[in-house]
Amino acid sequence: MAVPARHTSKTSKRMRQTHYKISEKTTTKCPKCGAVIKPHRVCKECGSYKGKEVIDVKTAE
Repeated sequence: MAVPARHTSKTSKRMRQTHYKISEKTTTKCPKCGAVIKPHRVCKECGSYKGKEVIDVKTAE
């Protein structure tokens, strides 16, 4: 089993860990109604995806 030859200093460890951070969730605007949605998903407000109506929202309610 591999064992580190030297102790990793706090500075080296922290410089490596600075890249492990939470990224902000990506959102886009619906081109039809302007609602904020996740990308590549059907809009819950108007029921459209890529400019086409996929779900009839009035009937779903």
